[in-house]
Amino acid sequence: MQIVVDLTRCQGYAQCVFLAPDVFELHGEEGLLYAPAVPDGEADHVRQAAAACPVQAILVGEAVSAGGR
Repeated sequence: MQIVVDLTRCQGYAQCVFLAPDVFELHGEEGLLYAPAVPDGEADHVRQAAAACPVQAILVGEAVSAGGR
């Protein structure tokens, strides 16, 4: 599973950090760091994080591109 976060859309609400802390990390108040390749066992947490994102900035898929296509 791969993820891409649209960092221009991300507003730093950090719901993803709470739901999938092994994948997402808030660096400072606004800088989101994340692992594009989801570690084994974290897929469900990442799907929950994507669903909880208030601005729908997280794209999840088997093979997503940086352009979201």
